[in-house]
Amino acid sequence: MLNIQKTLEDYYLRLQAHPKYLHVMTLPLMQRWGVFIGLFLLSQILVFGSLYLIFDKVVVIGFLASVLAGLATGIGALPALFFKNISDRLFNGLLGAAAGVMLAATAFSLLVPGLDYGEQIWPGKGLWIVSAGMLIGALFLHFADSRLPHLHFDSVSDHSLDSLQKISLFIIAITIHNFPEGMSVGVSFGSGDMNNGLVLSIAIALQNLPEGLAVALPLVGLGYNKWKAVAIATLTGLVEPVGGLLGITMVTVFSSILPIAMGFAAGAMLFVISEEIIPETHAKGRSRIATFSLMAGFIIMMILDKILT
Repeated sequence: MLNIQKTLEDYYLRLQAHPKYLHVMTLPLMQRWGVFIGLFLLSQILVFGSLYLIFDKVVVIGFLASVLAGLATGIGALPALFFKNISDRLFNGLLGAAAGVMLAATAFSLLVPGLDYGEQIWPGKGLWIVSAGMLIGALFLHFADSRLPHLHFDSVSDHSLDSLQKISLFIIAITIHNFPEGMSVGVSFGSGDMNNGLVLSIAIALQNLPEGLAVALPLVGLGYNKWKAVAIATLTGLVEPVGGLLGITMVTVFSSILPIAMGFAAGAMLFVISEEIIPETHAKGRSRIATFSLMAGFIIMMILDKILT
């Protein structure tokens, strides 16, 4: 699947060579950012307006929540403006907390309501429907990991991201994993439970913070412009609204698949936690701080779930 990476690089090079792009890049900094922000806002008006006309406000709110959760990746990348690297202990503590947040969100915001909806829609079969969805979600990420070239979090801890190609592979990995996270937010809002959707979107946003840092720091270390590194990290999170839109529209139109969709999102998130995050936080004998960080993240998310729902 190296052709996918080459195709993306070709599109990026074509964009850089486009006359309109070149013209924008020659503008003063403030005008340049004004153009980019204006285009972004225009696109959002078109997207949100279309969603409101076709569906209803729940879909619009769910999509907005997935956008904000994705943008948290960029917020997490902001320390790269001031530092070229951070300690392994701090990074693993952040990843551990992210794992705890995701575990709590998976349990309380996806599996528990998924089982309830499953029993309502498929009496006596809800447990098996959600379980099947979990397996499908895990298999989806398994095949995505197998088919698409990428690197794992341990590449960051080993400081082996010493080339643009390696970093691009790691960015692909983050992008792959952001899709089901966005989908989980969409599915949660699609159930009609606004509070549960809000809790899950907060959880995903918190989990995205260390991911943004993991993308931006290697780019800065290679000599990339710091703001450009933050922008690239932000873009990796913007695949989440795509997953969010798919999830929320799918369960809104086909409400009977809500339990299996919640199971799918839960399975995909558990796969990421077990395959990527926990092994990295327990590498090289640095597990204790990550373990306590995981517990802290889980407790914080459990409290938020109780307060907000």
